[in-house]
Amino acid sequence: MGLKGSIRVPSDKSITHRAFLFGAVAKGKTVVRNPLLGEDCRSTIQAIESLGASVVEQGETFVIEGTEQLTSARLDCGNSGTTMRLLAGLVAGYEGEFQLTGDDSLSKRPMKRVTVPLREMGAQIEGDFAPMTIHGRALQAIDYTLPIASAQVKSALLLAGLRASGVTTIHEPMLSRDHTERMLPMFGADLTVEEGQDGRFIRVAPGVLRGTEVDVPADPSSAAFLWAGAAIVPDSDVTTTDVCLNETRIGFLRTLQRMGADVTIENERKLGEETVGDVTVRTSRLQGTTVEGPMIPSQIDELPLFALVASQASTPSVVRDAAELRVKETDRIKTVVQELGVLGVDLEETEDGFIVKPSTIQEGKVQSHGDHRLSMMLQVARLLSKGWIEIEGIEASDISYPQFHEDLQRLHREIE
Repeated sequence: MGLKGSIRVPSDKSITHRAFLFGAVAKGKTVVRNPLLGEDCRSTIQAIESLGASVVEQGETFVIEGTEQLTSARLDCGNSGTTMRLLAGLVAGYEGEFQLTGDDSLSKRPMKRVTVPLREMGAQIEGDFAPMTIHGRALQAIDYTLPIASAQVKSALLLAGLRASGVTTIHEPMLSRDHTERMLPMFGADLTVEEGQDGRFIRVAPGVLRGTEVDVPADPSSAAFLWAGAAIVPDSDVTTTDVCLNETRIGFLRTLQRMGADVTIENERKLGEETVGDVTVRTSRLQGTTVEGPMIPSQIDELPLFALVASQASTPSVVRDAAELRVKETDRIKTVVQELGVLGVDLEETEDGFIVKPSTIQEGKVQSHGDHRLSMMLQVARLLSKGWIEIEGIEASDISYPQFHEDLQRLHREIE
């Protein structure tokens, strides 16, 4: 029995984080409608409350009253790299002492990519891994070229630039998700984006943010798991509604289309500064493909899922230029190869990616390693096995998609 039906997946995690963080330091009230309330975004809410912002939950709407002076605090970022990296930029220019901590997984993730440029701006930061202590002080603007495509680093520096003297310029040679530069002007930031032959130049002048209203669309990174299931599980036809169609976020959908997937996009419309629409995917015969270079940033979070989809294609697939996967919640190259290998998938690990050959999914016992995207990918894999797949740590999916298990059931598939 295939996956069938129409569903709105949870709201976008990246946009939710930013709306809460920007609202925390904005003058007046910020209204955030339909935010994601997974564990990562709850970490952000708790952090901004610790900093002195007021957060009132009114059903599916949150009202944030920003604070002009942040309160010194210990900020537990949980498992959220976005929370930690953006907070580092946010607090660096305010008076006070801020300790940023996280769980065991987050404490192993590299923060130097943020701390190095922030120190160039004059930030006083102790440590390059969590826990980090930031002693807020006056900052100076810098011109900085991103060595890797990272929306988190870019966002941290733009937030610090709001408190710096002079205009901060970020040169982005390879495009990463652009929610920050779309959203900050909604809060009144003096921000410009210039497109050039060698990338984008984003400039922000110092200033005070003003409260605004943010409507959060459905998350394409969550919808991707249902798109994948619909494409590879026989007799499937799934529509995901109100999904953010920002091109910096839907690289996986474009990859499915290149592989020959039956994809229909309808009802495209604007929601704030983002484009949203309804995406329907049906069971398809897929061909293998290569994902590399500029394709990587727009689907970095979906590459573990791509490994599963590629195993059901008629020809081999390759992922390269994706070494960033090794410093996510887990080493996602190693864990994906390991866990899908248990299920009979023919994968070869490379330094910066993997090679996948057509395979048949077998039964077995696998682990999520506490990684929400690995958990969801393995739950989709379970739909393809004639035997039973036991997933240890399946609850990790709650981090970004609290109802994933239930939504699979809603789409008419019996999942134990």
